[in-house]
Amino acid sequence: MTTGRAPRLEKITPANLEAALALRVRAEQEFAVDPVAHSLAEAYVRPGKAWPRVIVDDGRVVGFVMAFLDFDWRDDGTDVRSGLWRLTIAADEQGKGYGRFAVNAVAEELRRRGTRTLHVTWHPGEHGPENFYLTLGFEKTDERVNEEHVGVLRL
Repeated sequence: MTTGRAPRLEKITPANLEAALALRVRAEQEFAVDPVAHSLAEAYVRPGKAWPRVIVDDGRVVGFVMAFLDFDWRDDGTDVRSGLWRLTIAADEQGKGYGRFAVNAVAEELRRRGTRTLHVTWHPGEHGPENFYLTLGFEKTDERVNEEHVGVLRL
């Protein structure tokens, strides 16, 4: 991260939309995250359930994060959860702390809303994000969703 101002999250606007859509992870990570355009389409069809933001540092869009809020996990009303839906850090901006910043920012937003746990899913694999999430304190559960592992962070 730059040493000037701290990074921040911003809503998606006409001014930052193109930069958000242009974000790309490393080629070997593409299997693990959907493009930002897909995420924004999901946010559009799930108003109030998706919380999309760009990560901005020193005037540059360096990443994208989207939380899910009070999501009906099993589609039957018995298990409502909130958590991290998507995280994309630009290939040339990885390893600078932006991912950790984004997860912490989502955790703070969920705490503010009274949530006690933050859920996340990830694709397993050599270049997947499992170690990143475990390093941040997520606990891997035995649960799977569409071949993805589920992790939970107590807030």
